Amino acid sequence: MKRSKKRILCVVGTRPEAIKMAPVILALREAPWAEVRVLATAQHRQMLDQVLNVFGIVPDVDMNVMRPNQSLPELTARLLGELDGVLAAEDPDALLVQGDTTTVMTAAMAAFYRGIPVGHVEAGLRTGDLRNPFPEEMNRVIAGRLSRWHFAPTASSEANLLREGFAQSSIHVTGNTVIDALIDVVARDLPPPTEVAADERLILVTAHRRENFGEPFLEICRAIRTIADRHPQVRILYPVHPNPNVADVARARLADHPRITLCQPLDYLPFVAAMKRAEIILTDSGGVQEEAPALGKPVLVMRRETERPEAVEQGVVKLVGPVCEAIVSATDELLQNAEAYRAMAKGVSPYGDGHASARIVSILHRDLFD
Repeated sequence: MKRSKKRILCVVGTRPEAIKMAPVILALREAPWAEVRVLATAQHRQMLDQVLNVFGIVPDVDMNVMRPNQSLPELTARLLGELDGVLAAEDPDALLVQGDTTTVMTAAMAAFYRGIPVGHVEAGLRTGDLRNPFPEEMNRVIAGRLSRWHFAPTASSEANLLREGFAQSSIHVTGNTVIDALIDVVARDLPPPTEVAADERLILVTAHRRENFGEPFLEICRAIRTIADRHPQVRILYPVHPNPNVADVARARLADHPRITLCQPLDYLPFVAAMKRAEIILTDSGGVQEEAPALGKPVLVMRRETERPEAVEQGVVKLVGPVCEAIVSATDELLQNAEAYRAMAKGVSPYGDGHASARIVSILHRDLFD
């Protein structure tokens, strides 16, 4: 029997995917022509669940694929096999994925095998190096090749896709849905982080990238400790990722310092509150590079490359690499030079105006009913 509405299956696996897909899911729920279904692979279990709860989203299908110490080949094989069965049962008219995780790559591949058109939210981000970030660069390249709709967050992302030979008609510059989510959350009553005293200058740290495991992460830890030693008014708050390659090293190197607070990963609302309270943010995360500039926070990126060059070009994000000396030097400058700080804290957001999700829904409606 023919359905009266178009069934859109939205796939989420990790916390960043949930944050950036939530506004799209909510916008689709408001569209009278759409039957929206949510599939959670639970590539990140607890971190995914708490974000979905923030936005009132309950998955229609929950695969719960993670296993302890699971390798990338094991995860990929499990996802691809189980996703095929879900797609057979759901039979969607379109599938939406967001970003560059293993969930995204395998969902796009499973949909391709079944002839289901794919929309890629946050399409076109590139470093040009398949090993950096790993495996995210490869994941997004493959997902892009399998997608019908490329929802690019910026003109720079659009240019990347055009260079790779995608048709202009398949690319839509929508802005980044992370700004849609951020605007929603910032408007709420967010209590400040309890770990920070009123007179302390807060530096917020996020560091968990796979390509920084080993010596690069040791460099990051040395930098964090050096900054805390040099600046007695600074409090460093570091929500530590549970991966043992991060957590074990961070605790061994930093836990004994009186002005470094290591805590469990923060839920989304407390994390946004911590960003608002922070004076400086040190990160190797992708999403933070997009969110923090919109809050007027200088961001030092502890990676060698970034697929988000727009904020670097506008001077609100600086690429310092996972190098102790560079991290410390750039942080010292921001803490001690008011003019340098103001130059980076100007609140410029090149990533969106809060209406990306509405644009995506409008494009899907036009093309699915054409």
